[in-house]
Amino acid sequence: MQTFQPIVADDVADALEHGRAVVALESTIFSNLGLPAPANAEALELCKQAVLDQGATPAVTAILDGRPHVGLSPDEEKRVLQGTRKVAERDLAVAQAQGWDVGVTTVSATVTLAHAAGISVFATGGIGGVHRGSERSGDVSADLDAIANHPVITVCAGAKAFLDLPRTLEYLETVGVPVLGWQHDWFPAFYTRSSGLPVPHRVDDERVVCDVLRFRSRPNTGVLLTVPIPVEDEIPESRITDVLAAALAASASAGVTGPAVTPYVLERIEKETDGESIPANLALARNNAGVAARVAVSLAR
Repeated sequence: MQTFQPIVADDVADALEHGRAVVALESTIFSNLGLPAPANAEALELCKQAVLDQGATPAVTAILDGRPHVGLSPDEEKRVLQGTRKVAERDLAVAQAQGWDVGVTTVSATVTLAHAAGISVFATGGIGGVHRGSERSGDVSADLDAIANHPVITVCAGAKAFLDLPRTLEYLETVGVPVLGWQHDWFPAFYTRSSGLPVPHRVDDERVVCDVLRFRSRPNTGVLLTVPIPVEDEIPESRITDVLAAALAASASAGVTGPAVTPYVLERIEKETDGESIPANLALARNNAGVAARVAVSLAR
């Protein structure tokens, strides 16, 4: 049987070989499915620079010409910016078998690729989770299963704000994923610093985060590190609540289901906030990448 092995870029491979810090980055956020142009290109540069500034190597993941990649060249990054086809963990084998031209990776696919390449820290914007109405639809993001089954520290601004956050936290507890709050006592809600739900465990330095991964009781379980959006970039809860409700109502009315919900709702939020959500997205993505790099550097030591 052919083993699953991504193509690892030279700079990433060199860093891994010599025990230096590496941070994996998903590519969905850098495509038009995550942010509209030119904000997607700006997000890519901001996140890469945030990782570099902390002394780590960024490794963007994607499917290109039917092959999984960990770390991209500038020309390959340009292709990702135009990507319109999402790749979750379940799609990795199909994308290779069918030779997909460009596939942008979600959280679940990126966690999988990071683990396969030997990378232990991954940064994203917000993870997927349990969708509202999941008791009827059964819609639970594959992100949660991937985090539970790969020993990778996922750094995020909580889960997408339009999800069922209490059930998402319950699901993570059920599958044994430690959920940590970075210098914060509350589970973030993407655009806002607090969802009103207490985070199970607060951590105040990167060494503790690394030790949580090292001391895991299950060899394949990952860690979720939640980082609140910077104070100055937060969208007030009073403003975002009505926007989320309108976006979810529009999604239901349009009959949008499954993986299509997230890009649809994010686009509606952008319109409803007159573009205010884009700077918030950029700020939290950059912040997460910087924190992830700090953790990766500590882990490498």
